[in-house]
Amino acid sequence: MSVPLRFRLNHEDVEVHVQDPGAPLLDVLRHDLGLTGTKSGCEIGYCGACTVVVDGRAVPSCLQMAGLVEGRDVQTVEGLGGPEGLDPVQRAFVDKAGFQCGFCTPGHIMALRALLDEDPAPDEERLRETVDGNYCRCTGYVKILDSARAAVASGAANPDPGGAGAREEER
Repeated sequence: MSVPLRFRLNHEDVEVHVQDPGAPLLDVLRHDLGLTGTKSGCEIGYCGACTVVVDGRAVPSCLQMAGLVEGRDVQTVEGLGGPEGLDPVQRAFVDKAGFQCGFCTPGHIMALRALLDEDPAPDEERLRETVDGNYCRCTGYVKILDSARAAVASGAANPDPGGAGAREEER
């Protein structure tokens, strides 16, 4: 028997029927909703590949029980940007080549998006702490940090964290 799960996903209200509300949000996103931008890495909350933003906080979706997002706001890498183009954090990663294989990139982008939504002008220490929470086997973090600095310099703080699809009463 499946259980309905209702939450806001990438600025849209969704309902998905899950077999196990205790299953990781990562599995619901990837398998039930087809959002494969969120990557499955270590599955123990250590590598950062599965980072999504829940109610404004970066969280490892492999540790977040799906049933606990009922009524909450979840954002994945697929929900960034829009008709006007890439999110400024995504743009900074493209411009500064902050990726190689790309596997860790969505986690880095989501962690930085959450940081910049909280603090539009983080210092170098906060940038390094945020990047440090996501493993990368390819780049040595130089280009990732360059991308993070470029995102800050571009004024990448999200002026409308609710996004274009947010309900009027939430703005």
